[in-house]
Amino acid sequence: MRRFVPLLIALAACHGGSKTSPAPQPATSASFTLHTADGREVGRGSLQQTPAGVLLTADLSGMPAGTHGIHFHAVGQCAAPDFASAGGHFNPSAKVHGFRNPMGHHAGDLTNISIPESGALRVELLAPDVRLGPGDGTLLDADGAAIVIHALADDYQTDPSGASGTRIACGVVSR
Repeated sequence: MRRFVPLLIALAACHGGSKTSPAPQPATSASFTLHTADGREVGRGSLQQTPAGVLLTADLSGMPAGTHGIHFHAVGQCAAPDFASAGGHFNPSAKVHGFRNPMGHHAGDLTNISIPESGALRVELLAPDVRLGPGDGTLLDADGAAIVIHALADDYQTDPSGASGTRIACGVVSR
């Protein structure tokens, strides 16, 4: 029996015998609630870190029909009436706007969404150039980030916002 005692002590030291706390884990998910300028809730969603980038999933309702630009914005604030407090598009690499722009695109650029006449839509978009963990390109930096839906479609080229018009809904990204 004596020859097994050192092995048990070694196993205890490797598996929980230490009193140090585990290292904090990077964020792998976040959420947001979208509101219009008059405070009406028009959607809820989540962000999930994946190996390919951040997957945005949202359920929208009460939105105007049509094609709309949607982007991650640089600041986690959504002050009405114009949501200008959200800043410009999330753009840590200082690129120009648009998937069609040879000098672009912003990390916060996403593909347009097309809302049907019912005003309800489930959205699933992949953002390959952002992340939720620490370091460059994280949406969860000191000033946070927001998700903004615009009145018009993004043309994927015009700098700085794709000619997507006014900001009609905004949601702060939170852990």
